[in-house]
Amino acid sequence: MQVEVLNISGKKTAKKVELADVIFGAEPSDHSIYLDVKHYLAAQRQGTHKSKERAEISRTTKKLKKQKGTGGARAGSMKSPLFIGGGRAFGPRPRDYSFKINKKVKVLARVSALSYKAKENAITVLEDFTFEAPKTKNYVDLISNLNLSDKKTILVLGDTNNNVYLSSRNLQGAKVVKATDLNTYDIVNAQSIILVESSVKVLESLLNK
Repeated sequence: MQVEVLNISGKKTAKKVELADVIFGAEPSDHSIYLDVKHYLAAQRQGTHKSKERAEISRTTKKLKKQKGTGGARAGSMKSPLFIGGGRAFGPRPRDYSFKINKKVKVLARVSALSYKAKENAITVLEDFTFEAPKTKNYVDLISNLNLSDKKTILVLGDTNNNVYLSSRNLQGAKVVKATDLNTYDIVNAQSIILVESSVKVLESLLNK
């Protein structure tokens, strides 16, 4: 699949890039996307939630009433979850929500997500560029020139570029990542993917195995 390469002004250049069908034209696997997105979101959870159970609160353990003859249920401690201010039964405890998925599933998920974006014509290829200094206006102009101002975008770089990253950091709905850090959630979450030329080769080397 051939895609025309644009410059940062949004105009076509004389160059074209061949997007490999094994990555951008594969048969998508919805279940792989689901697993990888779930894996990513689970890893983002802090898991620091905690509530006090009956053994951890400070209340009297004096027996409230006699065992029999009251017509009510037995009660032996104010720490019981049945009373207001008592400990919580089966409350949350700190835990790690992350889980393992196979590397091949991760690769298939990213390939599937990219294939969906290619089918939706939601992939733009830019020639390699940089900014002389970090400036939000430069990134706003770039997105505007590509007619993507009203869309959630992700720009995929071939390598680290701090000036481009810092220029985008204050913008809501705009994200910049290296090709090696691109994950399925970012692809699915974005409405449009912007690839620079160098990132295409990196993605092909990572995902075409």
